[in-house]
Amino acid sequence: MIEVTPEIVLSDDEAQVRAVRASGPGGQHVNKVSTAIELRFDVRGSPSLPERVRARLYKLAGNRLTLDGVLVILAQEHRSQEMNRQAAMERLLELIRKAAEPPPPPRKKTKPTYASKLRRLEGKSKRSGVKAMRGRPKGDD
Repeated sequence: MIEVTPEIVLSDDEAQVRAVRASGPGGQHVNKVSTAIELRFDVRGSPSLPERVRARLYKLAGNRLTLDGVLVILAQEHRSQEMNRQAAMERLLELIRKAAEPPPPPRKKTKPTYASKLRRLEGKSKRSGVKAMRGRPKGDD
């Protein structure tokens, strides 16, 4: 059992992990060893996720989610398969934890106060006066 939050606990068989070959440059080692990890987690079919967390996870997953509702995480930043497995699992848990947080309340629109409007206009008129004084004096032609 994997504890994500105190109320969300995943069973070990919910995430399928398989080793794949890492992409990119690397020479002999990367060409013959499958160190990258592909972690697949069925968001739609998971009995451990509450509905509100599932809905938020759909939004957070973005293009990592397949049409079948499976979240795919690829970890290949380490040379060791075990470290990549841990990194992929930690990314999955972090994503679920973020989805479990309640969304922030919507922002309330406010209007500027009368005093702040006056201060802004006062500053504009001062600046206007400074710029007007830069020109040639009037009447000295």
